Amino acid sequence: MLSFTPSDEQQMLIKAVRRYAENDLQPGAHERDELSSTPHELILKGWELGLLPASIPEAWGGFGDYSALTNVLALEELASGDLSAAMKLLVPSLFAYPILWGGTDEQKARFLPLFCEEKPYPATVALTEPSVFFDPFNMTTTATREDDCYILSGTKAYVPLADGADWIIVYARDVESGQIDGYLVETRAAEGFEIASREKLMGVRALDCHRINLNNVRVDGGCKLGGAEGASFQQILDHSHVGLAAMAVGVARASHEYALAYAKERKQFGKPIATKQAIAFLLAECRVEIDGARLLAWEAAWQIDQGNSPEAVTHAAYLARQYADDMVLFVTDNGVQALGGHGFIREHPVERYLRNGRGFPVFTGMALA
Repeated sequence: MLSFTPSDEQQMLIKAVRRYAENDLQPGAHERDELSSTPHELILKGWELGLLPASIPEAWGGFGDYSALTNVLALEELASGDLSAAMKLLVPSLFAYPILWGGTDEQKARFLPLFCEEKPYPATVALTEPSVFFDPFNMTTTATREDDCYILSGTKAYVPLADGADWIIVYARDVESGQIDGYLVETRAAEGFEIASREKLMGVRALDCHRINLNNVRVDGGCKLGGAEGASFQQILDHSHVGLAAMAVGVARASHEYALAYAKERKQFGKPIATKQAIAFLLAECRVEIDGARLLAWEAAWQIDQGNSPEAVTHAAYLARQYADDMVLFVTDNGVQALGGHGFIREHPVERYLRNGRGFPVFTGMALA
């Protein structure tokens, strides 16, 4: 029998993250979106919650045990406050988690303690490519073995905080085996590693993302994630699907809550528009979709924590992601419609929720649960 009742420890975490989301992230989200910038001080305050160190075992400098379900609960709360700031806060985990799950002992000992300090370590990941038909299992970015090194070539898109990162995991296709692997690249020491100008995005505008060009970048063989055998790329995708599903729920929830409050206050012909059948049914259907997506994300995270078969986890994670991608667009679009003409005005957050929600299908690799 499945039970998703949060433990006392999880409930304390949810309350702490929710306070941060409501008191710190939500109030200035509109201004940060307009300025396309998120202050570092805001991220430092969120880092004090200790979400990443709490997932790293004591042996590597942390103070907890990893739990996908706990992370899913936290990601929903963060995304409900401000998706851009939430993603920026979580960027270090994009580098740390793959090492925790599939890195060699040497890689764990070298890198994981860096993510248990008082400030977030500048590291990120490059997975997505600038292609309409991008397939994570058929990347155009390649890794060619040459003696004891690998030569990386290609272009990556939507790389968060690339301009300030010391290290980056670049995912590429081995030209011999066709396997997708991660390669740890020290950005300042890598000849041929080029950071292009910042990308101008429709949503998450307060998260600075860049394209990077890999012009025959040479990395040592020991920098291959997981060593000679590599690490499971499917596992990383599964965690990304679950994390993004949870964040989609957070964005949809924020949009729904705002639209519902507006509908209760906005009066037409002397009555709140929430009493109108068209609006009431619309908001009710949105709530059903949100709850359904949340349960799918929880179940997928639960399966990860239970150590279920990789096939079962992949199936659950994919379903959660696909459902959430559709759900968040449906809910945020209806959030705009519930406000009528006011939904098209930038002072109301529903238009930002819609822009952010539209991006989830292309956010692969930008969040991990």
